[in-house]
Amino acid sequence: MLRAAVERQFEIVGEALNRALDLDAGIAAAVTESPLIIAFRNRLIHGDATVANVTVWGVVQGKLPTLQREVVALLKKPG
Repeated sequence: MLRAAVERQFEIVGEALNRALDLDAGIAAAVTESPLIIAFRNRLIHGDATVANVTVWGVVQGKLPTLQREVVALLKKPG
């Protein structure tokens, strides 16, 4: 259940980022690896059985802290 919950949150993040980029392409410069985030979301949505637990956990540990910092910085930007 934990993995399913984590994956669902990554799916939401990837979809939200994809939609945000449609509205403002400049966001890509502020979010490191935005294409990889969206690709990970797509892989989770369409190839759930092929994503290893270690891959999901690696993203949580290795990539999520950077994404969090970047999103917080974007939210603090005026306008």
